[in-house]
Amino acid sequence: MLNRRQILRGAGGGALLAGTGTLAGLLPPRLAGAATGGLDLPAALPEGTREEAVLEALPGKAPLIKLSYRPPNYETPVSYFDRSVFTPNEAFFVRYHLADIPEVDAKAWTLKIGGAAATAPLELTLDRLKQEFEPVEVAAVCMCSGNRRGLFQPHVPGVQWGNGAIGNARWKGARLRDILNKAGVGKGAVEVALNAADGPVLDKTPDFAKSLPVWKALDETVIVAYEMNGAPLPHWNGFPARLIVPGWTATYWVKHLTAIDALDRPFDGFWMKSAYRIPQGKFPIVQRFTSQEYDAATTPITEMVVNSMITAPSTGAAKLPAGQPAEVRGVAWDGGYGIRTVEVSADGGKSWKDAALGQDSGRFSFRPWSFRFTPKAGRYEVIARATNRIGQTQTAELILNPAGYHNNVMPRVTVTVA
Repeated sequence: MLNRRQILRGAGGGALLAGTGTLAGLLPPRLAGAATGGLDLPAALPEGTREEAVLEALPGKAPLIKLSYRPPNYETPVSYFDRSVFTPNEAFFVRYHLADIPEVDAKAWTLKIGGAAATAPLELTLDRLKQEFEPVEVAAVCMCSGNRRGLFQPHVPGVQWGNGAIGNARWKGARLRDILNKAGVGKGAVEVALNAADGPVLDKTPDFAKSLPVWKALDETVIVAYEMNGAPLPHWNGFPARLIVPGWTATYWVKHLTAIDALDRPFDGFWMKSAYRIPQGKFPIVQRFTSQEYDAATTPITEMVVNSMITAPSTGAAKLPAGQPAEVRGVAWDGGYGIRTVEVSADGGKSWKDAALGQDSGRFSFRPWSFRFTPKAGRYEVIARATNRIGQTQTAELILNPAGYHNNVMPRVTVTVA
C-alpha cells in the first residue's frame, strides 16, 4: 500500500512546507478578524478561549473561528446556519486530532479493502470507486462529539468548542455495504476498521484509527463519499474520500480514508478502547456498540442525541422593536429518527408554543424551524426545545461526563425589546 509520503501531491494544490509534504506547517492563515469582535461567542466559553478567538481562513476556506492551528480545529460561525439548511463547503468546520495532514494526490490515491474477515481483498482507485459502485447521496449532519464542550460548567479538558463544530451537507459516494460485499466480507466479520492518510507527528502518539460494528457498516446509509454539496470534498474535510455515518457523531466519519479492514474480533485501538467513550446509562442511546463494551462503566459514543440551535436572534443583537412581529429561527437534528416538534418559550420556560418546521431534507439532516411572536417592551429569555419521533426531548440540565460529549441542553438567548 502506498504510504503517507507517497501519496503527497508535492507542489500543486497548496503551498506545502518544503521537506514535510504536509499542509500542517503552512504559514499562518489569512487573518479576518481580531479577538472576539463580531464573533458573538457564547458567554459560557472559558475566558482564555474567548480572549484568543479570531476569525482566520485556511486555504480554500472562508474565515472560521480558530480554536487551534496545529492540529487545525476551526468552527463555523452560527450565522451560516441561519442562511441555508446546508452548510457551504468553504464554511464547514475543520476538526483534526493529529497534525501530519498530507495533501493527497487523487491520481495516486488508493483504498485497500481487506482484513481477516474478507475473502476477496481489493484495492480501489478513485475512478474505480466512482465507476464500479452505484452512486448514492444522503443529506446528513456531521457533528463533532465534543460540540459545545466549551459550554460545560465546570469546564472539562479538550477543544473548547462553542456551537459551530457541526455542519449539514449532501454527501455523495458509494455504499460501504457494496464495497464490503465485493471484498467478500461475510458472517465471520465482527467489526470494520478504518484508517486514513493523516497521522501523528510523533511516533509515540497513537494513529487515528476507528472501527464500526459490522451491522452498522452494512447499513445502506453509510457511504464512502467523494463529493460534498455537489463538489469534490475539500481538502480540510477529507479529500479525496471519507466515511459518512449518518446519525452517528463525527468521530466515525474518517477523513482521507485509505484502508478498510473487516475484522473477526473487536478492534483494539486507542481511539476506540480509551477515547470517545461515555458513561453507561447516562444518555438515551438506542444504537450501542456492544463489541466495544469492555467494562460496565463506559460505552463508545455512537448516535447523536436530539438537539437544536437558535440561529437568530442572538444574545447581544440589536434591540427588537416593541409591538412589531419578531421571528426566532433555528435548526434541530438527532440521530436519524427525525424531528417531530420544536417548541419555543419566550418567557424563560413558563409557557411553550410550537414552532413551524421548515424543509424536510431527510431524517439525518438539519430541520429548520421558526417561531413568530409580537413582544412588548422588556427583556425576553427565549428557549427552544426539540423532540424527535421516538419521544426523546432535549434536556434542561447538562448531563455531566468527563469528555464533555452530548451537550444537548435546550438553547436560550436573551433579547431586549424597546
